[in-house]
Amino acid sequence: MNLFGRWLPTATITLLAAGLAGAVLAPPDRIQGDYQRLMYVHVPTAWAAYLSFGLTGLASAGWLWRRRPGLDRLAAASAELGVLFTGLTIVLGSWWGKPVWGVWWTWDPRLVTTALMFFVYLGYLALRRATLDPIARARRAAVLGVVAVVQVPIVHMSVVWWRALHQPPTLLKPGDPTIDHRMLAVLLLNVLAYTVLAGMLLRARLRLAALEDDLAAARAGEDRELAGGFIAAPQLEGQVRDV
Repeated sequence: MNLFGRWLPTATITLLAAGLAGAVLAPPDRIQGDYQRLMYVHVPTAWAAYLSFGLTGLASAGWLWRRRPGLDRLAAASAELGVLFTGLTIVLGSWWGKPVWGVWWTWDPRLVTTALMFFVYLGYLALRRATLDPIARARRAAVLGVVAVVQVPIVHMSVVWWRALHQPPTLLKPGDPTIDHRMLAVLLLNVLAYTVLAGMLLRARLRLAALEDDLAAARAGEDRELAGGFIAAPQLEGQVRDV
């Protein structure tokens, strides 16, 4: 585990640098030109968001089954990462959409469902913040985590079910990917890089969450000890104290 933790940041930085170099050296798109290079970050962040929310759903189902605190921590940490990567996906998509579509935002089904997913998981995190009791918090969050994960396939299939401006899927679909194979190689490299990045961030967040739980338990123990230590019997007026 220590060896894995020591090499993971190095591997992540190496993959991200290689992916960035590939994005710069890859041929430009015939129609979109260099704006198409945003795809090499936009698609991997969307994939990382899918992966994170899927993990939240699995960990939530696992908590409802086994009631293990580690599964609750995993669900929460994955949801935080999913919100981060979804926010990046929306920002990068808007950055690409302005020169290509002429607008920063349009009510395209893919954009709308992605934004809805983003706000639902923000609500998930808000629910965790608003519930103080750890058991009640884990139970409510687990139920929402299981229900909310259904949005992931809806977001992905939205461009198939409701055709609009957004292009249909080029990778996660039946048949050969409809993309130049040189571009495909760079895209897959970046997908791998962002997957490893998500794993590194998740590992760090889980370690922090475990430390936070240990600190909260220690403080609760101190509070109970102090509450009993400072209770003294009342002294009645005129009562003689023992010397």
